[in-house]
Amino acid sequence: MNFYGVRAIYNFEMARMKRTLMQSVLSPVISTCLYFVVFGSAIGTRMGDIDGIDYGAYIIPGLVMLSLLMQSISNAAFGIYMPKFSGTIYEVLSAPVSYFEVVLGYVGAAASKSVILGLIILATARLFVDYTVLHPFWMLSFLVLTSVTFSLFGFIIGIWADGFEKLQIVPMMIVTPLVFLGGTFYSIDMLPPIWQTISLFNPVVYLISGFRWAFYGVSDVHIAISIGMTLVFLIACMVTIWYIFRTGYRLRS
Repeated sequence: MNFYGVRAIYNFEMARMKRTLMQSVLSPVISTCLYFVVFGSAIGTRMGDIDGIDYGAYIIPGLVMLSLLMQSISNAAFGIYMPKFSGTIYEVLSAPVSYFEVVLGYVGAAASKSVILGLIILATARLFVDYTVLHPFWMLSFLVLTSVTFSLFGFIIGIWADGFEKLQIVPMMIVTPLVFLGGTFYSIDMLPPIWQTISLFNPVVYLISGFRWAFYGVSDVHIAISIGMTLVFLIACMVTIWYIFRTGYRLRS
């Protein structure tokens, strides 16, 4: 294991977060705070409880997951796309670091930034809504697991994209609607039976449900299923990245 190479990539990506602090940290925190103000403090006080939980507190896991998914994808996608765009990716590929170490550096940095952001948002939420965390270990585990999984997914998008427009297509046109329809603002038990069944085909439902269980002990699906679905997506992303480096897809040309 070339720890110097991994550390060099990791430190470079983390330094980019410091250079773009407004875009990387302040912007998503402020955006999420607006949700807390509107749905938590304003509308939430006029809404009934869901599963015995105050509405403002109920939506916190979903809103954190929204920011976590978007930032994990964005950080990893831009991290690998910019070397491709500037041509410096060939220096990385020709350096004495393995493909595993390259992925570890880029994805590790993207996941770290997402975890930090998630913790900042959770701390900020205290200013607007009271909430509890019944299972801190599982909350952190879901935070890290989701960050790593979607950082891998973002890494794939960054390699696939051949323009800045494509970097935004998947997060904005696919991931964001899935998150909003995945139980961020409601429980899928509140939907008609047919829509409950359809919602189970949304992979984000399992992420939000498991994360919410870590907070309040309630979930739309069993916690074991949530963990299993997350691991399946993680493995699928790892296999895809292995194939990309094995074939040199959009890396060697």
